[in-house]
Amino acid sequence: MIEPAFLLREKGVPVTAQRIAVLNAVSELPHSTADAIAGRVRDTIGAISKQAVYDALGMLTSKGLVRRIQPAGSPALFENRVGDNHHHVICRSCGKTADVDCAVGKRPCLTAADNSGFVIDEAEVIYWGRCPDCIAK
Repeated sequence: MIEPAFLLREKGVPVTAQRIAVLNAVSELPHSTADAIAGRVRDTIGAISKQAVYDALGMLTSKGLVRRIQPAGSPALFENRVGDNHHHVICRSCGKTADVDCAVGKRPCLTAADNSGFVIDEAEVIYWGRCPDCIAK
């Protein structure tokens, strides 16, 4: 992983211990909620408000350092895999989420049959099913 302080500076964002801790938590807990990320940050640096974590996640998302996905019926999830337009598979039973690379090549979903005049720059595809652990139960 690239040093978080370098990533922040590269995007013109002031480097703070809180932002570094949030970036590290997203890296350590991919596909996690803001609450889970806040818990990890507290374990790492001590006291931080939930609002400060939400603010950091919003800013990091807007700068393209973090990706936010929001599966139907679920809270937003955050990950640091950005820029490749990959997809996700989610277990209907336990909620486990995993990355899925595009099946037919680079960014295939960005070529819509009819784009209605839009310039498409991202597609979100979520596959739903049951993970191996839940199937085994």
